[in-house]
Amino acid sequence: MKKDVIYIDVDDDVTAIIGKMKQAKEKVVALVPPKRAGALQSAVNLRLIERMAKNEKKHLVLVTHSPALIALAASAKIPVAKNLQSKPELAEIPALAVDEGDDIIDGSSLPVGDHAESVKVSDGTKDPGPRSEAIEAVDINIDDSDDASSSPVSIKNSNQSNAKSAKKKLSKIPNFDSFRKKLFLGVGGGIALVVLLVWMFIFAPAATVIVTAGTNPAPVSTSVRLGGTEATNYEEGIIRSILQQQKSDVKVEFEGTGQKNVGDKATGTLEIRRLSQSDYTVPAGTRFTADGLGFITQSAVTIPASVPCFPTYCAQTAEVTVEAENGGTEYNGVEGEATGPDGTKGTFGGPTSGGTTKIARVVTAEDIERARGQVIGQSTDEAKAALIAQFTGGEKVIDGSFEAVRGKPVSSPADGEAITEGTKAVLAVPTTYSVYAIPRADLETYVRTYLEDQFEDDTRKVYSTGADDVVLSNFRKEGEELTVTVASVGRVGPEIVEEAVKEQAKGKIYGEVQSSLQAVDGVRDVDVQFSYFWVRTVPNDPDKIKVIFEVEDE
Repeated sequence: MKKDVIYIDVDDDVTAIIGKMKQAKEKVVALVPPKRAGALQSAVNLRLIERMAKNEKKHLVLVTHSPALIALAASAKIPVAKNLQSKPELAEIPALAVDEGDDIIDGSSLPVGDHAESVKVSDGTKDPGPRSEAIEAVDINIDDSDDASSSPVSIKNSNQSNAKSAKKKLSKIPNFDSFRKKLFLGVGGGIALVVLLVWMFIFAPAATVIVTAGTNPAPVSTSVRLGGTEATNYEEGIIRSILQQQKSDVKVEFEGTGQKNVGDKATGTLEIRRLSQSDYTVPAGTRFTADGLGFITQSAVTIPASVPCFPTYCAQTAEVTVEAENGGTEYNGVEGEATGPDGTKGTFGGPTSGGTTKIARVVTAEDIERARGQVIGQSTDEAKAALIAQFTGGEKVIDGSFEAVRGKPVSSPADGEAITEGTKAVLAVPTTYSVYAIPRADLETYVRTYLEDQFEDDTRKVYSTGADDVVLSNFRKEGEELTVTVASVGRVGPEIVEEAVKEQAKGKIYGEVQSSLQAVDGVRDVDVQFSYFWVRTVPNDPDKIKVIFEVEDE
């Protein structure tokens, strides 16, 4: 027959043993104790274990060689086996003799044995025999959800009606650690509650009083001078302004329409002369013409002074290398006389040679001008948007002040130069973009001062300057002076003092605030917003009252 074997540790108490037996799956449970199992050296514990096995319908077997333990098992009617393979038998109850030095406690000698006859068994039955019936009256309740080593054992005495038994109440030892924790939590919670209440009803309450005033439109139209970094001054008609600039080269590609012979240039030697009473120097780059073709001297040369010869003076000569001013074969074979500046003459030492013909596209002045027109015709919207994006302080941009100033165009290749085959010429025009804006605060101050200057008395107040919808137009630049027209529509109404509103509202509930303030001349509507839902009264502290003036809808 299958059985569950439970090995008992030296430290296991009766609760742990019963818990392990409860977890056994087989009907036969074999308990194997160590040599000195303190929990099994008590007859009471053995009878508790046997009682639990009976309630759980399990067959309990004790595997031991200890005579003392065998004797106690016989008293508890627990079969004993010498090993796990031998047949269990119920031992005879001998006279209890403990001679092995084991500390065995005989349950029959305990005081509970004196009350055995007066205790009823919980299931209504009573087994005959020498074991104490008080043990039979013990109900063992093991909570299956707990671990075997920590499952509690509940012992209930059912003999509550027996007048002969004295009622005994077990005293419960208080857990001071738990009490201390609860005390600290309670005190901390109380302090937190007090702090919360103080904050809720002393510091948190605040109110915003929104007063809607009846107003009239007040148009604004005035010309102001942009002062740059100069401070805004209404008396002088100056308002501070900000300039944003951005420089960049605007480039455009274009085709060259000109043609030029870029072949090799013909060269030769020229013996030059000039009548002069002193030495005469012909600088490099001097142009001589022959047969309508131009030749350029490649170095400077000095002609000695003329000498007398009968009947007149004879001119001295000097030889210099010349090069055709353009490439082409038409410059080859030129010889004879050549004419230079200031009466200089020259004679070729031989026919010129080396000129070749190669026609290439070149840039002309007309090509450059057309490309410049393309640059001017390009849209500046992207550059304008990028420039306006540099205003990050909410400034009001003067749209009409945007300007794109073009510099001198630079062509690559330059005018008259050949364009490399398969490429295009590029024209770069240096451009400076600029735009002006007025800081929102300065604009607000200027318009407000303008409106207040229109009042004949101090009973009027500016509730709105219309600065958010102001129109800046007619931008003009005359030399260094910049002007612009400022136009808006403000709202003007009766003077309502903020401090007076606070004084009338403090300490009052919503309806009282409304009725009190709506009686003021010029007030059209009143609303009160409290800081939190539990706040129902405007605080008495003026610093916790905020007043907002709104303009009546037109």
